[in-house]
Amino acid sequence: GKEVVMLSLRLSGCVWSMLTVTLHQTFAATDAPPTAAPQTTAPPPAPPARPERGNYTVTNGNGTACLMARMGLQLNVSFSSASLNKTVLEVVNLQPNLTKSSGSCDLDSATLLLKADERATSLTLVFSLNATSSKYHLSGVTLLAAWPDMHAGNRSLDYLRGTLGRSYMCREEQTLAVTVNFSLNTFQLQVQPFGLKGDQFGAAEECQLDEDDMLIPIIVGAALAGLVLVVLVAYLIGRKRSHAGYQTI
Repeated sequence: GKEVVMLSLRLSGCVWSMLTVTLHQTFAATDAPPTAAPQTTAPPPAPPARPERGNYTVTNGNGTACLMARMGLQLNVSFSSASLNKTVLEVVNLQPNLTKSSGSCDLDSATLLLKADERATSLTLVFSLNATSSKYHLSGVTLLAAWPDMHAGNRSLDYLRGTLGRSYMCREEQTLAVTVNFSLNTFQLQVQPFGLKGDQFGAAEECQLDEDDMLIPIIVGAALAGLVLVVLVAYLIGRKRSHAGYQTI
C-alpha cells in the first residue's frame, strides 16, 4: 500500500508540474505585447531640377522688340487638398518649349504674358517705369492655373529694379514672394522692359546676390595675398638678423 501511495503522489506531482508549466506559458503568451507591424513612410518627392532658360520677347505694333527676358522660371504653389486633408506644396518648372509669350508695352508700363500647357498656366509679369528717376521695377505678378482655387496676384511688388536703357541681370537663384500661397523662383535672369535698342540687351546691372558671390573669392584672394606677404616679411627679417650675428675676422 505504501508504494502505491508514493507512486500516486509522484504522478500527481508530475501532472501538477506539467499543468503549472502549461499555464505559465499560456499566461506569458497572453501577456506579451502585440508586435506592431513595421510602418513605412514614403519619402517626399524630390524637387525638380533647375528649370531650362527661356527666351521671351514682346514686340510693339511695328514689330520692334520692346521687352526682352531670358530666364528660367519655377512656380512654388501651396493649396489645401481635401483628399489628403492637408496643405500640399508643389514646385513646377516652366518649360520654354511648351510656353508661349505675348504682351504689350506702353510709355510707363510693360507686360509679359506667359502661357504654358502645364496645368493650363497663365503667368503675367508687369513692369513699371518711373519717368522722373528713370528707374523701372517688377510691380505686379499674377498666376492663373488649374490648381484648386488658384488665382494669385500682387500688384504692389518691388523686385528686379533697373535703370532705363539698361538690363537687370541676376545669375543666382532668386525667390520672389508674391502671395502667401505663391512664390516665383528665377534662374539666370536677364530682363529689360524699357529702352531697348534693336534686339540686344543694354549694359547689365547685376543684382546684389551676384555681387556678393563675386565678393567672396576677392576676399579669400586678398586674405591669401596678405598671408603670403606676412610670411615673406618674417623670412626677410629672420634672414637679416642671422647675417647680423656673424663677425668679420
